[in-house]
Amino acid sequence: MKYYIAIDIGGTQLRAAVYPENGNQPINIRKILTQHPGETPLERLFGLIDSVWLKDETIISIGVAVPGPVDPYAGVIIETPNIRGWTDLPMQKYLQERYHVPVALGNDANLAALAEWRFGAGQGHKHLIYITVSTGIGGGVIVDNHLLLGQRGLAGELGHFTVDPDGPVCGCGKRGHLEALASGPSMARWVEEQIRQGAPSSLKGKSAITARDVSEAASQGDELALAAFQRAGWALGRTIADYLHIFNPSIVIIGGGVSQSGNLLLDPVRESIKEHLMSPHYLDNFTLTTASLGDDVVLMGALALAHQIKTS
Repeated sequence: MKYYIAIDIGGTQLRAAVYPENGNQPINIRKILTQHPGETPLERLFGLIDSVWLKDETIISIGVAVPGPVDPYAGVIIETPNIRGWTDLPMQKYLQERYHVPVALGNDANLAALAEWRFGAGQGHKHLIYITVSTGIGGGVIVDNHLLLGQRGLAGELGHFTVDPDGPVCGCGKRGHLEALASGPSMARWVEEQIRQGAPSSLKGKSAITARDVSEAASQGDELALAAFQRAGWALGRTIADYLHIFNPSIVIIGGGVSQSGNLLLDPVRESIKEHLMSPHYLDNFTLTTASLGDDVVLMGALALAHQIKTS
């Protein structure tokens, strides 16, 4: 039989899965810590792939999902936020020389978009936007059944869209990006700031408030937590309206941990989209929904990328 290998590289853990040629259920999946004393992350990645490799079977190709910017044309990891030393790393070359099969790399958020389009909530749509709202905000864009990459493969940084030029500083160092207003940590920081300024909340006195705390408080009717979702939803909806103006998708899929709050987030997002659209016709045959692939979305995006090597 023939198989694909999908790799999900993270700052905390590495995951590898083996998929049959005509299926999207893994026959083997393993994960290990990215960092370990006495080994480099690259050595650990090689060891992980070795551990799932089927020696008596044919591996068609390997798809690799990477956190941070990637040059998919050159097969180079430009940099990774939590893995030291991985700057301008020719990962495709290393893997192809070691395993002698075709290898392709992609940004993890871009590949999550590819996964939801190929296997998840976006099936049947030719024009799609996927946004992950979690510790940060990222995403990907499908146009005419193709993942939008740009001339260096750096397209799809949907969280770094300026919503408020005078807003809070983003993790990237620029001011007022969507990520600085609507990510999980930004919501939690805003709630903490409001409490320090005297706003009443059931979260008062709690140390290190998280987005999960805000979601739970909002579900119980806490007014400040509800206001945090209203604020984040307004920013996200305003930005999605701009994406609709630019890309005119038939579906926008929201994934990531914050999306699990459901209508606490989606209701203000829908209101904000309608408020900021230049024409209601952008909503003709349009769907706003949440992601369906869960924690395996990036692995399945790497699988979808591996499929494309075969057909390209």
